Amino acid sequence: MGVSRSRTVVPGPEIQVHLYDSEEEMLRALRHGDPDACTCLVKRFASLVYAQAMRLLTDPDEAESVLQLTFFKACDKIRAFDGRSGLGTWLYRIATNEALMELRRQRVVTTSLDAVEETLQASELPQNRGSWMVDPSQAALNSELRDYLHMALVALPESLRVVFVLREVQGLSTAETARRLGLKENAVKVRLHRARLRLRELLTGYLWPVTSDE
Repeated sequence: MGVSRSRTVVPGPEIQVHLYDSEEEMLRALRHGDPDACTCLVKRFASLVYAQAMRLLTDPDEAESVLQLTFFKACDKIRAFDGRSGLGTWLYRIATNEALMELRRQRVVTTSLDAVEETLQASELPQNRGSWMVDPSQAALNSELRDYLHMALVALPESLRVVFVLREVQGLSTAETARRLGLKENAVKVRLHRARLRLRELLTGYLWPVTSDE
């Protein structure tokens, strides 16, 4: 049965997101096992976690699974959180790791991420060679364009989409992206370049719509 994005709405008791005056206060409540604090954590950060899972997996069922696992692990392991980053950053990292683990599990029955040739082919170069005034990595800054970018990301092959999300959306370095995916740094660079070319081609119709002289 299909799953819509409405599933990111977290069910449960009516608890105000701003029940705690600060993130530090919510963290203290979490460490003391306050159930309202965990519910508040989910309600505050569910959209962020789900969005990252969808960017990497593109499947609502899998993204929801990552959403649930992320908050289960976060609430279960909250005492291990050292506080050197914000709770949102920590949850984002957990969600990314869970999504990558799901992709690795899928590789058992699908083509490996490592099986993609790491050289650009002539057929992969964009056919539209106009002036590119907007880089697709910056497209998320515009709310309307963000929706088009999401659809373009879904259309990318998994091997390209994952590299683009980790490098351009999450902001990981080439070295860290390579480590996360078990790739060589040069492979990451090639895939990122290929992803940019594909995204520019896919976004051409939106950024530069064809106009009629009629």
